[in-house]
Amino acid sequence: MGTQQITAPPCAQPAGSGVIHVNVRHTAGFTVIGNHLAQHRGLSLVAVGLAVHIQSLPAGAKIGIKRLAERFPESETRIASALRELEASGYLHRSRVRLAGGRIVTRTVSYNQPGVDAATATPPPPRPARATARPPSPAPLPPSRECPPPLSPPPPQPTPVPQPTAVLVPAPTARTAPPPPLPQPQALTPELQRAAAAILADLRRHAPQLSLSEADISTLTPGVAAWLERDTHPDALRHALTTDLPVPLRHPAKLLRHRITALLPPPLPGARELEAVRPRTIVIPLQNCDRCDRAFRSRHSGHCRDCRTDLPTVA
Repeated sequence: MGTQQITAPPCAQPAGSGVIHVNVRHTAGFTVIGNHLAQHRGLSLVAVGLAVHIQSLPAGAKIGIKRLAERFPESETRIASALRELEASGYLHRSRVRLAGGRIVTRTVSYNQPGVDAATATPPPPRPARATARPPSPAPLPPSRECPPPLSPPPPQPTPVPQPTAVLVPAPTARTAPPPPLPQPQALTPELQRAAAAILADLRRHAPQLSLSEADISTLTPGVAAWLERDTHPDALRHALTTDLPVPLRHPAKLLRHRITALLPPPLPGARELEAVRPRTIVIPLQNCDRCDRAFRSRHSGHCRDCRTDLPTVA
């Protein structure tokens, strides 16, 4: 191929226990990878390997998270984290694109050199064609006095079909209105603040995607304290914050802020509110018989059942 390859010199072998290169010149089926990617100090090995795999794929290949998880032994969580690393380093760019038919797809652009605009990048120059000997042109014929044959009209050219143009749409998580305020407790005591901060810091044990910084924990602590102030069990709060997380999770702090605000339970009802729900027991007072002084229950004073004469007798 016409691509120049830079390899280690075969005669320069290290004297110690370092690596020894045995290089074979590739003539087909290879991909050129820059040392800025292969020796990147800020990327993990999974991200470097994933970038090499993506750059070796042909244009139009599917590189979704589920497809990559089927291809490699790494989990979807590690692959999603590696893709975010490549996006942050400039080797990858993903955007949501609406096609002409209305379907929304994810467009992925891979860069073998970060910081290069896709519109200004120039494709590799084509290989020069081999020079071939041209056959000798025939000798010109003498001019003839006969009338030349009539020229046939040129064939009609096909009308070019306009190609569908992709329309960029904002991401589904884009927000046009400001987010609602974070819930605040009525009294943020030191004990309540420590318990809320501990629950937020402990979330990464149950969901590694929810690794928060100290600034994020300090911002979200009043909202979690409002949950605890309303007698919410820590397990119920943890379940509400870690269940059904999106993949990939781009902004953990924003997701937790939304769930803390939107899923805030109401305060527990007090004894006065529950009195109206409980059935009332009607108690008939005790009365003393006017004749025998026996106690009996009745709303009115008088005689007991044995002393009453108005009751019918059984024959």
